[in-house]
Amino acid sequence: MTRRMARRGFIAALAAGLASACSPLGTLNGLNNLSPGDRGVRKAAGDVPFGDDPRQRLDIYAPVKSDTPLPVIVFFYGGSWASGSRGGYGFAAKAFAARGFTVVVPDYRLVPQVHFPGFVEDGAAAVAWTMANIGRYGGDPAKVSLVGHSAGAYIAMMLALDPQWLHAAGSDPARLRAVAGLAGPYDFVPFDVAATRNAFGKAADPATTQPISFARGDAPPLFLATGTEDTMVLPRNSRKLAKAVEAAGGKAILREYPELGHVGIVVTLSKPFRGRAPVLRDVVEFLKAH
Repeated sequence: MTRRMARRGFIAALAAGLASACSPLGTLNGLNNLSPGDRGVRKAAGDVPFGDDPRQRLDIYAPVKSDTPLPVIVFFYGGSWASGSRGGYGFAAKAFAARGFTVVVPDYRLVPQVHFPGFVEDGAAAVAWTMANIGRYGGDPAKVSLVGHSAGAYIAMMLALDPQWLHAAGSDPARLRAVAGLAGPYDFVPFDVAATRNAFGKAADPATTQPISFARGDAPPLFLATGTEDTMVLPRNSRKLAKAVEAAGGKAILREYPELGHVGIVVTLSKPFRGRAPVLRDVVEFLKAH
């Protein structure tokens, strides 16, 4: 078997194995052994605390060389609010860093250690830390945007749309420049699956857990991406939030990618899979425009 055939077989098996779960995608970090990854990027800092809990830690990625402060992305990964770790998402951080961003990837507390709003509070704390400290790592604190996938997109949208969380963390939500959500759940009441019951079932008012409840005209510009084949978080979540924000006078760009499923949309951030859909290009263009 040739190296090329082995590489194709590995990629096909990986794609099939990831298609049915929202989980840490650490396997993709190893693909650099088969296909050169994004070059000119360094891990600027690791295991940096933004709180007292062991889960309140973050990593920072940046281009090796930069003469000026760079725009910043805080990237929130998914995992049904119950799994995931920042170490599995180096492939996503490096992809954005190679395109001129300083990228922060925080962990956050998970179910059952916390329930709503614990993971949102941790997201707010990570963003507040970033706005206060990212200048020491080559980032521009005046140009902070959020990107998230799945449960991470939920966190990003809650921070963008409901100002209380960043205010409580000691930061100004008006400082967010833009937010991109990939396959995010934004309107999912009633809580009819185990993941949502476990994470949100104790909320006194379910409406306060939903990003769509806080659609507003003065929110940061939103980029809402979904795969047409997503059966875990249905595309209607992105469609309905885009419509609600636009109805309120805000800006929301909706992108639907044919033949992509729930995990497939974030897999396209990894170099071997970028030919499946221009998700990385579209997100980067949107963020740089703002």
